[in-house]
Amino acid sequence: MHIGGDLLIVELGAVMLGLAIVARLARRVGIPALPLYLLVGLALGEGGLVELPASAEFIEAGAEIGVILMLLMLGLEFSPHELVVNVRRSSLAGFVDLVLNAAPGVVAGLLLGFDPIVTVLLGGVTYISSSGIVAKLVADLDRIGNHETSVVLSVLVIEDLAMVLYLPIVSGVLFGDTLVGTIVAVSISLAAVLVILGIAYFLGDRLSAIALSQSSEALLLTLLGVTLLVAGLAGRLNLSTAVGAFVVGVALSGDIVSHARGLLLPLRNLFAAVFFVFFGLQVDTRLLPGVAVAAAVIAAVCVATKMITGWIAGGRAGIGTPGRLRAGAALVAHGEFSIVIAELGIAREHDLGALAAAYVIILTLVGALLYQFSDSLFDAGHRRWRRARRLGSGGASTRT
Repeated sequence: MHIGGDLLIVELGAVMLGLAIVARLARRVGIPALPLYLLVGLALGEGGLVELPASAEFIEAGAEIGVILMLLMLGLEFSPHELVVNVRRSSLAGFVDLVLNAAPGVVAGLLLGFDPIVTVLLGGVTYISSSGIVAKLVADLDRIGNHETSVVLSVLVIEDLAMVLYLPIVSGVLFGDTLVGTIVAVSISLAAVLVILGIAYFLGDRLSAIALSQSSEALLLTLLGVTLLVAGLAGRLNLSTAVGAFVVGVALSGDIVSHARGLLLPLRNLFAAVFFVFFGLQVDTRLLPGVAVAAAVIAAVCVATKMITGWIAGGRAGIGTPGRLRAGAALVAHGEFSIVIAELGIAREHDLGALAAAYVIILTLVGALLYQFSDSLFDAGHRRWRRARRLGSGGASTRT
């Protein structure tokens, strides 16, 4: 093995050991490990404490696989029928989500003096939550069976499907594509989504029976091969690779689901950690101080608007107050899509990349903690409200 290969192995081994220490620390403290993985990435990236010259490309590929596996595992929890019903039920919440959460980015872009195209891109950055981060949080906190999880998932699916229209349009405008070319790209994207969802809805049981095997090795290779193939084709069609992976998970049903969970869980945990490290590696920490205030203000507004979105979506599904708060908190985290959108406009506005990175870092940390402790915060607030109400009633009686 050549020297570069040796360095790659050394770097990967050191990163894995570091992540293991971070995971143990997070478990001991009682917080999600995801924000800490992100901080590890910041420390190892450009402008950080140490850089990883040999393993950056490997980690980038692993990060893409991490997103795909996170969404595949989440898709396994829902049938095609449940997905269709939930998306229909959450269509109004999806519209509210778009209006409430794109607006902060658009307004901020205008106030910061960005040109119209960059302003629209910033609106996309603030609009879309991170399916990958939310999927990992839901799994880590064992909330997949919660009533509000299906609602959150529906909103996320609507957001990802909205990207089917958004990304080809903004890409066409940015790179000078013709109107006809843009329309063709959007049409292909929409057709591909309909075909994938149709196959999942009508042929899911049959495909699951074909894929099931008594050999764990054969089953694992089949699941990974099909998922990566579908996700890759979705990416080539300007769709989200995450949407492709999620639909594969939805399409599977029956006995194969329980086997798939057991086989994929260790891989999902490994590559999910790599994803968050890679995200931190992309950020030049030297640019963060200049955009920190603007990012913090935009993030504060978006925490409120995402909480409102979850509150409305949960209310329409008949979910109680704690569940509605959890739904809102789950939607706060932003990630991979926000960075992808920002990267489209960096050539036109250099500050957009750093602003989006700072914004995502804040919302990843805040979102993970809010979702972790939403029940505790609700209980504390409820107790405080009841205490204030008792004191108010006692004061009124005394005056009487």
